[in-house]
Amino acid sequence: VQLVESGGGSVQVRGSLRLACKISEHTYKPNCVAWFCQAPGKEREGVAFMRLGSGTTYYSGAVKGRFTISRDNAANTIYLQMNSLKPEDTAMYYCSTGWRGGNWYDPRDFAYWGQGTQVTVS
Repeated sequence: VQLVESGGGSVQVRGSLRLACKISEHTYKPNCVAWFCQAPGKEREGVAFMRLGSGTTYYSGAVKGRFTISRDNAANTIYLQMNSLKPEDTAMYYCSTGWRGGNWYDPRDFAYWGQGTQVTVS
């Protein structure tokens, strides 16, 4: 499976961005997807998670109410709408799938990763 993120950039405080993750399934069909972020000097952490079958979503406390994970099944694309951005949201954002169970916000429980897209809020 291949994941390609896009949509990052520089934005002002309280601005918005929409990240996209194009998933090429090949022989693996994802049942869950997640967005993670990693700021310089910090560990990668879960931001949002979606079970593709049910549409159930989970968010970290830091972004709940501001970020929304969604999907376009026809385009095999997952989105992360980011509103009311704060300087502390500045990070590299990664799309991931291949969840092996465990905690959805733990990057060690995911098998497949995109290359990331940078978000800078100032």
